[in-house]
Amino acid sequence: MNLPNKLTVLRFLIAIVYFIILSFYDKAEAATAWLMRPALLLFIIAALTDFFDGYLARRYQTVTKFGRISDPLIDKIIICGSFIFFTGWNNLNYFLPPWIVVVIVAREFMVSGLRGLMESQGIPFASTIWGKQKMLCQTIMIIWSLFYLGYPGLIIPVVWSTVILQTLVWVTLVLTVLSGLVYFLQVGIWKEINRNLS
Repeated sequence: MNLPNKLTVLRFLIAIVYFIILSFYDKAEAATAWLMRPALLLFIIAALTDFFDGYLARRYQTVTKFGRISDPLIDKIIICGSFIFFTGWNNLNYFLPPWIVVVIVAREFMVSGLRGLMESQGIPFASTIWGKQKMLCQTIMIIWSLFYLGYPGLIIPVVWSTVILQTLVWVTLVLTVLSGLVYFLQVGIWKEINRNLS
């Protein structure tokens, strides 16, 4: 197993610990707010491993089938799992209503299915710039949410923290939908080209 794949496996292990920590957080108990601090640290480490495993795989041309499948899958587990946890907390679900999470999770499932279909036909399914921007925005939103819960009012007043959080939610939603549409339009174009050539 090469280094990028090892980083992918490490991210999965970090995700397990991360979700265990989130499960012990109680929105009604202020004493558990400190749990968001190690959760924030773990999420940032996971995000960094995501960046480095992709960079190393491309830099040294060590892209594998395991990496192409497991890397985006683990990303989706961490991202979607975080959003699902957030909707259960009253101090966040005001900004992140369940219907937005449903849209985000549905998009991830649909793109994953599309990726599996294309890969099964031997067609590479690389991320687009829209997909990368979507992932970046989702990552920033989750980091800010954990920071908002673990360090309330530390850097800027809570009122501005909430404005930033609400803005991140809507930008994330727009990018999530747009990036999903781009993937499906690309596949539609590919099918049309293939039909005309056959």
